[in-house]
Parts: sequence; structure tokens; C-alpha cells
Amino acid sequence: MQSKVPLLDKVTRFIVTTKGKQMRPMFVFLCAKLIGDVNEKTYRGASMIELIHTATLVHDDVVDESFKRRNFFSINALWKNKIAVLVGDFLLSKAVLLSTDHKDYDLLAVISRTIREMSEGELLQLEKARKLDITEDVYYEIIRQKTATLIAACCEIGALSNDADEALAKKMMEFGNLHRNGFSD
Repeated sequence: MQSKVPLLDKVTRFIVTTKGKQMRPMFVFLCAKLIGDVNEKTYRGASMIELIHTATLVHDDVVDESFKRRNFFSINALWKNKIAVLVGDFLLSKAVLLSTDHKDYDLLAVISRTIREMSEGELLQLEKARKLDITEDVYYEIIRQKTATLIAACCEIGALSNDADEALAKKMMEFGNLHRNGFSD
């Protein structure tokens, strides 16, 4: 995570010291172990997931104007919105570079799809909050896009890290995408 920019190093050190439970990387490891062994690609996949999750939290705090995260001040509270957005972007770029540097293009595809879907969920939430016309189905769709999609990516990446075929990787993704009505279609 080191950079040539001292401010960036300071912020990323703060992030590392205030990290959460890291539950999502555990899903990567558990799903990899269901298919085979935990290996270097599994570690890269788990790292990518944690980088993306952290980046989305940093961005969410800016969007939601939240000044606390896990009982600590948020990045935007300590360093303002501009720095928080750029740090979130830096974390996203590290995840992408981790996959491209190791030619893990299958993991990159999962991550790219996941980031798109999470962004759509956040925008849908903002739109519905503004109009106050949310239905229960839309509410659950927002939850699926913002939360279940990342868990699904963890499970799929765990499988792909052991070179699972497309059908098995899809089943693992569906397992991670469980919602109130069981497996998604």
C-alpha cells in the first residue's frame, strides 16, 4: 500500500489501523477451500475484495456525509471529501492493478461487474430517497446490489482462485447472492 505521496501513506496507515472484521475475505478463503486449496491467487482475490470494500466505504462516507466509521472518525471527517474520494479511487486502482499485474483477468471481470452493480445500487438508493417512492421490492434490490453482490463476488472469486469451471463459479456466486426468497434467478 506504500506510495510516494506521504499524505496517502498517512491515510492508508489510518485505514489499516481502523479496519473491520474482514468478513468478506473470509468468504473468499472458505469458498476456495470448498473447491481446493487456498493459494496465492486466493490471497490476491481476498486482497482485491478488501480493497474494494474499503474503497466503497470511504466513498459512501462522502456520499452520506458520515463523519464516523466503526467508532472512529471517517476519512472525509479527518481529511475532507476531496482527499477521501481520491483515496477511495486509489484503493480501487490497487485492486485493479493487483489483478492485472498477475493476469488474473477472471477475477478482474468479477470485480468490475461487482463495482458496477454496487454503484448502480447506491445511485438507485439516492434516487429513491430523493423521490420517497420506494417499494419493498426496490428496497431489497438495493440491498442485493449494495451488499449481496459483494458477498457473491467473494464466493465466486474463491472458486475461481482454484480454477473452477464457469458453472461451478456461477453456483458459488449464486450461493453468495442469497436473499430473502432463496437463490436469485
